[in-house]
Amino acid sequence: MGRSILILAIACATTLAAASDQKDVEYARPDGKPVLLDLQVPDGPGPFPAAILVHGGGFDEGSKSTNVRPLFEPLASAGFALFSIDYRMAPEFRFPQANEDMNSAIRWVKSNAAKYHVDVSKIAIIGESAGGFLVNYAGTHETPDTRVAAVVDIYGPVDYAKLALLRRDHPERFNMTSINRHMSKGGSMRFFGADEADETGLAKLRAISPIGAVHKGMTPFLCIHGTKDDQVAYEQSTEMCEAMHKVGANCELITVEGGGHGMGGWRAPEMQHWKAEMIAWLKKTLR
Repeated sequence: MGRSILILAIACATTLAAASDQKDVEYARPDGKPVLLDLQVPDGPGPFPAAILVHGGGFDEGSKSTNVRPLFEPLASAGFALFSIDYRMAPEFRFPQANEDMNSAIRWVKSNAAKYHVDVSKIAIIGESAGGFLVNYAGTHETPDTRVAAVVDIYGPVDYAKLALLRRDHPERFNMTSINRHMSKGGSMRFFGADEADETGLAKLRAISPIGAVHKGMTPFLCIHGTKDDQVAYEQSTEMCEAMHKVGANCELITVEGGGHGMGGWRAPEMQHWKAEMIAWLKKTLR
């Protein structure tokens, strides 16, 4: 009897450990192709606030385990359940498929909330760079089943047409080697079907730009951006907050002075404030 109880206890403990930290969990299977996420859930009964993390990489690079790594420790220490997702990328796929995956991830976390002790009223989506675009789009095009409580955009584009024009007319401001590399693989603005910053391409970019879908009553946004970003201009974030404020929506901005494109490069002590400020904003917004 005692041995049976011991075996059961070990089995339960193993199950709990497996549930709290899992890799490569399938959250969707579009056209038979598994799309995966990694998850990490705090110990205890919860319910926990949750963060769905969306990596960048120009829409053709990056992964759920690398680009968003600087977010893991501050969010886990603040008691968040973490769901870091991959999504379909170039060259095989384009924006509609990545957007479908973003929405599928939100629905999956909501439908599995009880299993992972998640508070469905406290879900945030947090994306960086290309992932920032995806959470921006989700936050401005929400439906009842994809609406979340908070959006954190870390140097993600919001007005892709304006950004494309800046890159075309002022290439000295940007790391065009990186941007052109993404373009060559179907990423960057080609992910949206825009091959050139001409009339046709710009029309496509305006149609998908989140800033054009800002509306009253939308989910609160936090933008985090470095002033020396050489891939997504800093003013993309300031202009998003201005547009949201005009319709009475909540948007706040954390500025990283001298920060380039990529959280991993914000190593100077005076740049580290963004982590504590992000957590403080999330706690205030999700309370």
